[in-house]
Amino acid sequence: MFITPLIAAPMAGGTTTAALALAAQGAGAFAFAAGGYKTAEQLADHIAPLRATGVDFGVNLFVPRSTPLAASAAAELAAYRSELLDTASRYGAEVPLAAPPQQDPRVQDFWDEKLALLLADPVPVVSFTFGLASADVVAKLHKVGTRVVASVTSAQEAAAAAATGVDALMVQHANAGGHTAAFLPSGGTSGAHATLPQLLTEVRSAVSLPLVGAGGVSSPDEAKAALAAGVIAVALGTALIRTDESGARALHKNALADPAYTHTAMTRAFTGKPARALVNDFVRDHSATAPDAYPEVHFLTAPLRAAAAAANDPRAVNLWAGTGWKSAQAGPAAAVIAEFLHEL
Repeated sequence: MFITPLIAAPMAGGTTTAALALAAQGAGAFAFAAGGYKTAEQLADHIAPLRATGVDFGVNLFVPRSTPLAASAAAELAAYRSELLDTASRYGAEVPLAAPPQQDPRVQDFWDEKLALLLADPVPVVSFTFGLASADVVAKLHKVGTRVVASVTSAQEAAAAAATGVDALMVQHANAGGHTAAFLPSGGTSGAHATLPQLLTEVRSAVSLPLVGAGGVSSPDEAKAALAAGVIAVALGTALIRTDESGARALHKNALADPAYTHTAMTRAFTGKPARALVNDFVRDHSATAPDAYPEVHFLTAPLRAAAAAANDPRAVNLWAGTGWKSAQAGPAAAVIAEFLHEL
């Protein structure tokens, strides 16, 4: 499926720019465009430069939650909103009175519109995260010539994904920065595996699909270990955040190089879905009380995070980072890709 063993992972929220994807592609990696948080129109603009190269690339979409927020989570969300007010006032930010309703296109991450775009104007590869696309959606993408990849974090999730007819699996270890791809209640169990190769071995025992390894791949040696475990490629995420072409905020890039940050943690504080970030004040203050309510928490904290970023204050910003963040290098993305490919 991929003609290169290295993939530039899709990082939503602005980090994966068209420039970053193009630079990775030009250096010999397979580039994924990040479709999360974009409208269909924004996604079309994002991938237009990749289409123009004539080289295969992928598009990643978030699978939205299909059921309304549980009543218990709604009550926790209201309490969490009240908790955020003091932090928000520090930055002169307003916390929305309520998150958008379930049927709001933003909560659905413009799912129907983006699928319609990719069916009408197909791309070589589409990957899904935060859940599984239905077998019907997978079949429709296959009909227009698109190969489909599902993101999983355990053998159980891998088996469920294989049953939908996808072509390959992106296997994400808990060491990955940003959101976990876990979608089953027992998902996210990759934390029980000390290394990505161990997780890959377990997933390989459950399915026969081609696998891509992701999560904490911060050096060529770690990439080689994953490849030795039988994957067709490995994905780089955090390793590309500090690069010139990355759209990450300067305070995020600087934090990855700041020795004041000593560890990462999985937290729901920023978005309501577990995600790995550098531990700052917001993580310490709110992780214990943040409800399991994605994307509702994301919408509540977004103005607060934006205000903190505008103030160049990293204490209340989501500083996504994998466990190998200290290896992330500044400079051209092509140099990072070239260093990995030289060793593989």
